[in-house]
Amino acid sequence: MSDLQLRPDAPLMAAVRAIEASRRRIAIVVGADEHLLGTLTDGDVRRCLLDGGTLETPVSHAMNSKPVTAKLDSSSSYLLDLMRRGNILAIPQVDDEGRFRRLVHLTDLCNETGEESKVSAFEFAVIMAGGEGIRLRPLTEKIPKPMIDIGGLPLLERQIKRLVRNGVQRVYLSVNYLGYVIEDHFGDGTEFDIEIRYLRENEKLGTAGALSLLPEKPSGSVLVMNGDILTTSSFDSLHSFHKSNGACVTVAAVDYRVNIPYGVIHAEGQFIRRLEEKPSQRFFCNAGIYAVSPEALDLVTEAKHCNMTDVVETCLSRNLPVAVFPVHEYWSDIGTLDDLEKARTFFSETTIHEK
Repeated sequence: MSDLQLRPDAPLMAAVRAIEASRRRIAIVVGADEHLLGTLTDGDVRRCLLDGGTLETPVSHAMNSKPVTAKLDSSSSYLLDLMRRGNILAIPQVDDEGRFRRLVHLTDLCNETGEESKVSAFEFAVIMAGGEGIRLRPLTEKIPKPMIDIGGLPLLERQIKRLVRNGVQRVYLSVNYLGYVIEDHFGDGTEFDIEIRYLRENEKLGTAGALSLLPEKPSGSVLVMNGDILTTSSFDSLHSFHKSNGACVTVAAVDYRVNIPYGVIHAEGQFIRRLEEKPSQRFFCNAGIYAVSPEALDLVTEAKHCNMTDVVETCLSRNLPVAVFPVHEYWSDIGTLDDLEKARTFFSETTIHEK
């Protein structure tokens, strides 16, 4: 089997690895006889996690069991038409017996026909980098929190490098506390292969207020994130998830579990109906990373304190769609010295993560 192919009983984690390792961003599920059983995309994985699955869940529970397929002798024009009508990027090709033979991607067809493939991306990003980092003192007495060293690079530089790798071409940095340190380090972004502009807060505006300082209203979705977040999650995947769900705002969320160290009693009135020994409760918690559509920016009051949670609450009160994007990759909120040490250990010991 190729690296793209999985058996139906493989754990979801195997699909994550296959998807991340492939330029095609898709995994193929086949039976022992190579018959095509289904496909798995990044969105399928995250939807399974939202439905209560874990990275140990068999891929058969998350796969699309009725993917669009095509025969081996299908023409390029026919395949392109299938992709456009189905709004999909890749199609498995099967033989007359339904056995998987190859995967054709939009980029393959565009290379053949001479057409350009246009992959959607965030119009720009906004990083809220004005925090003082009081809980990290004395480290933040002379530098702002986003400039704290993580494995040889400032935290904010790691964020920006990840934006570049995800195709983001422009980023706005919202600065306040010791903002000149950030501006002196990054300048206009030329050395970092990205255009950098600054939103200067005269007073603290929260995690969303600085959006009112943007000199332009975007025509497409923008990425908004806190300046103290480290993650290896794909911003491309977040954008695709946001777009496919037609959301006004998509909130990235981390899976957090609370283990209760006691036996829990479930009772009706004065009688016990069930005992549950040391249960675990699962919650999706705000990861401080958001995909924001243009209409949501209108909800931010000009130059006043506002948090992204306020924007989300307003969307919900107006029945505007708000989606949740589960983050199964590495994520850390550098809020305490203990968080900082864990992040430094992760990036010093994990060689796959670039400086």
